[in-house]
Amino acid sequence: LIHRIYQFAKSHHLGGHIAFVEDYDMHVAKFLVQGVDVWLNNPRPPLEASGTSGQKAALNGVPNLSVLDGWWKEGYDGSNGWAVPLPKEPLADGAQDELDMAGLYSLLENNVIPLYYDRGSDGVPHGWCTVVKNSIRTSAPQFSARRMLKEYVKRAYTPLFSNEMKAQGEKLA
Repeated sequence: LIHRIYQFAKSHHLGGHIAFVEDYDMHVAKFLVQGVDVWLNNPRPPLEASGTSGQKAALNGVPNLSVLDGWWKEGYDGSNGWAVPLPKEPLADGAQDELDMAGLYSLLENNVIPLYYDRGSDGVPHGWCTVVKNSIRTSAPQFSARRMLKEYVKRAYTPLFSNEMKAQGEKLA
């Protein structure tokens, strides 16, 4: 799938507007999540563990375009990016790749790219800016260390502490 997207980008009218980054790692991710226009992450469901780069990109105002797997399954709400349609039934890998590719191309050609280049009379892509703002608005409360810490305190530390205090009280009684 990646090879086909790369070839498509080279031979299509998008030439020069899509970059393929080899040897992607955390150092490269640091720059990409704050400097790209759309985040493509298309794992084969259900193999995405989390997708933290997509989360970081969203927090930097980068809309995601991905299959509904990993974090995007929870994070996508229809206003903050795009979801590659999933089949109703599991498919063989090759058939799934073909379906994902067709869905990805369709979204890029019919939704993402037109929205990006649709400028108002003031030269601003207002529709795109709405998706960017929604990306931040919907991701920040749900996918942050602050939310994670609050959840740990509520679901793990507080019950543990309460049980310990109860046990101490029973020992003193």
